[in-house]
Amino acid sequence: MSQLNPQQQAAVKMIDHPLLVLAGAGSGKTRVITEKIAYLVKQGVPARNIAAVTFTNKAAREMKSRVSRLLDDRQSRGLRISTFHALGLDILRAEYKTLSYKSGLTLFDEQDKHTLLRNLISHGTKDCDIDNLDGYARQIGQWKNAFVTPEQSLALAAAEQYPAAHLYADYTRSLKAYNAVDFDDLILLPVLLFQQHPPILEKWQNKIRYLLVDEYQDTNITQYQLIRLIAGSLGRFTVVGDDDQSIYAWRGAQPENLAQLQKDYPRLQVIKLEQNYRSTGRILKAANRLIANNPHAFEKRLWSELGYGDALRVLSHKDDLIEAQQIVSEIIHHKFKTGSNYQDYAILYRGNHQSRLFEKGLRENNIPYFISGSTSFFAYSEIKDILGYLRLFVNQDDDAAFLRIINTPKREIGPRTLEKLGAYANERHISLFAASTELGLSQKLSEKSIQRLRKFSNWIVDTADRIERGDTFGVIEQVIDQIDYQQWLRENSKTRESAERKMKNVVELIDWLKRIAAKDTNGEKPLAEIVAKIMLMDVLERSRQEEASDQVSLMTLHAAKGLEFPHVFLIGMEENLLPHQNSIETGNIEEERRLAYVGITRAQRTCTFSYCTHRKRYGEVSECEPSRFLNELPADDLEWVNKKQLDPEVKKERGKASLASLRTMLS
Repeated sequence: MSQLNPQQQAAVKMIDHPLLVLAGAGSGKTRVITEKIAYLVKQGVPARNIAAVTFTNKAAREMKSRVSRLLDDRQSRGLRISTFHALGLDILRAEYKTLSYKSGLTLFDEQDKHTLLRNLISHGTKDCDIDNLDGYARQIGQWKNAFVTPEQSLALAAAEQYPAAHLYADYTRSLKAYNAVDFDDLILLPVLLFQQHPPILEKWQNKIRYLLVDEYQDTNITQYQLIRLIAGSLGRFTVVGDDDQSIYAWRGAQPENLAQLQKDYPRLQVIKLEQNYRSTGRILKAANRLIANNPHAFEKRLWSELGYGDALRVLSHKDDLIEAQQIVSEIIHHKFKTGSNYQDYAILYRGNHQSRLFEKGLRENNIPYFISGSTSFFAYSEIKDILGYLRLFVNQDDDAAFLRIINTPKREIGPRTLEKLGAYANERHISLFAASTELGLSQKLSEKSIQRLRKFSNWIVDTADRIERGDTFGVIEQVIDQIDYQQWLRENSKTRESAERKMKNVVELIDWLKRIAAKDTNGEKPLAEIVAKIMLMDVLERSRQEEASDQVSLMTLHAAKGLEFPHVFLIGMEENLLPHQNSIETGNIEEERRLAYVGITRAQRTCTFSYCTHRKRYGEVSECEPSRFLNELPADDLEWVNKKQLDPEVKKERGKASLASLRTMLS
């Protein structure tokens, strides 16, 4: 506590009022939350009655790690630190009976959601157009995040939204029948549960007597409802946020929730954390000047004791190819001059498409790099399909796997059939697979539907038996041929090349599984063990943070939030890119300005902006204007590098750096 500044200490010690901590970038907000957890425990609040929620697994792990250094195992027993969605899942798993679910809820990811919506549309959901599938999926997610139920959407929808509202109702009914929920339901359903069942709300309020919320500015309407219900009228909470870093409006975030707190909790106290421990004064001055152009519910101004620092450099380029070459050259030169590591540099951009030329330039110069947010091998739909088959072969009670593959490829088993099957399975408290073989199902489904289900289930049992008794991978390869999966890929891929690439991934998966099996001392592991190992790899890969190795980081501005780097390059500072054209057209410049602010405040020591006069878009070269945000920065603190000739000594230094890089490549 003695190492905290006065504002941080005040935030930690205030526990008798609802509290909003307005925490600027780099102001030590995670430290405040973790110190406050320790303080609450030492003030007599049992750890089992404290919950801290945030938005990412990485942030939750960081909090747990820091708390473990402040409290011993006995003191922290029962402490809940998790994401919002993990808390929601815990509530649903504990209270599933009240919501008329059975145990073992299936969680649908985005691909599962799209597959179900596609099936519903193709089997006749009213007035829906399959070509607008992505739009419907997005609208349903927006309704859930705005706390709009299917019934409300049908009552409130404008005429053009009726198809989406009907699809939302069908989708919700199907999910319930499948004993499944999607990601947005993990917040929506607990809120509905608490509103409709006061005794259960009271039980959870007694469980969670103090709530801490990180990144509060990113909460949507439904998440705010969950916070209000758990915290109760007394407002036993501390929320930590920064309206200047609210950059997720596209997924429902409501920075207005900061101001809403004052209306809902008149006793609310506000403490501002304005001392920044990350960046130099000049970087903060630029960030403050930029964000001052946005309206604010709460005014704040970041400051630092780390010195004024270097000027912010602005580079202009003839085109995006030269931009990439020059930025790579800048990194080589700066690293040679300062003795920095590659991991000290980050290249930040508005859209993923901007990374390609930088990857090429870094590879050509033998510079290691890491792209944040690249797609996991396990996330590809073809990999999930084949793993779905393998999971069902080894465990016929895996409802998620059953739903994944029942119509991949199509077997003329429609969503209405599956909905009735799911309802029957829920009544009997058995798996979908087990339900499909029961005699009682004849009371619910037509003979033709039952025959199709039985044919599928018999095939699964027979194949699983052959796998167990014989050549595991020979049978698996036969299965892929038997279901004509290659033809399915051709029919469902946009191009033949895409289908071929997906099939290569399937072959790579099977080869990989063979290698895992071969590592066993007996020469072959049982398939169940291999599948369990693969599913664990999937979980680890999705939650794994890139190991700390010496690599330049490439990432979008959205992905960079919460991170910091000694040297940041903010590229593509042009109108229609940052700010993005869509935001200009919809009048949403404020969020784009916040995005640029987030980019600037990632930098610890140097920040370099880059723009092009011409950029290739959709195969055509178009003229570009510098971003309006450059004009909003303090002119005295900017150095427009390309507007002056390089000093001869600087040219000489850069030549040395390039030669050193060349020697490294040759060695």
